[in-house]
Amino acid sequence: MLTGLSLSTIALLLVAGIALDLLLGETRRWHPLVGFGKLAGSIERRLNRGQARLARGALAWMLAVLPLSLLFLALADLAGLWLHAVLLYFCIGLRSLRDHTLPIHSALCAGDLAQARALTARIVSRDTAHADESDLAKASAESLLENGNDAVFGTLFWFVLLGGPGAVLFRLANTLDAMWGYRSERFNLFGRCAARIDDALNYVPARLTALSYVLLAGSGRARAWHCWRTQAPAWSSPNAGPVMASGAGALGVSLGGAAVYDGEVEQRPPLGLGPAAGAGDILRAWRLVLRTTLLWAGVVCLLAVGVSHA
Repeated sequence: MLTGLSLSTIALLLVAGIALDLLLGETRRWHPLVGFGKLAGSIERRLNRGQARLARGALAWMLAVLPLSLLFLALADLAGLWLHAVLLYFCIGLRSLRDHTLPIHSALCAGDLAQARALTARIVSRDTAHADESDLAKASAESLLENGNDAVFGTLFWFVLLGGPGAVLFRLANTLDAMWGYRSERFNLFGRCAARIDDALNYVPARLTALSYVLLAGSGRARAWHCWRTQAPAWSSPNAGPVMASGAGALGVSLGGAAVYDGEVEQRPPLGLGPAAGAGDILRAWRLVLRTTLLWAGVVCLLAVGVSHA
């Protein structure tokens, strides 16, 4: 492995990090990614001005990501193996996905549309003030499927390659893309470096996530594969397209389509095949993400056993 750790060690640390996340969830206070977001915001306010914004954005990315990544790389050598598992725990967002989306499922099942709208507004950027049950279920399912890669599998992928510092590098880059990777007047140039680096880091993990959704679709494998191959190219994001199209196909529901952003209706390409998403599909999407995580944790463990006996 690129970390210098054996695959069996990586497998044990990976399982430990996932277990910590499922048992403890997000830290209630002083979450490292929240602190990083504040740091990134401060850097952006100072550098996103004047001329040469493309170069300033690249400099801002390096100032935000590289010192912290190198610091954790040095600390991992000094602190010992346990730090890798702790870093993975802080970076992975599996339990967080459950804690933020299943309450939406519960609110919709209880008929509490106002609560479901408020909860959905916390996890998506689209307007939810007038959203109906299908709109909210669609938004939640899309968020789960996409973050199954961004917050979970992509983190695991880079952890396997580079250990805890790799997970940190990926999540910091992904956070900057979420903050700066917009084609707005403010970020079109400044955030382009963050967006392109996130695209590159996510390219392989996104396709492995999409493949996982296909493999775990049961009798819907052909449908999930068809949706991936035919619908993903129309999606604006080169990595979100395969993940969300295959996930929607695996669930057998229709996602994408109209969504309201800043008071304007945006018509997005369709995803999946089948009826419109409902409350129950939020739970099904969460289970698909969980099974994908367990699948790849199992694959890494089996490979470690195979290598150790070779």
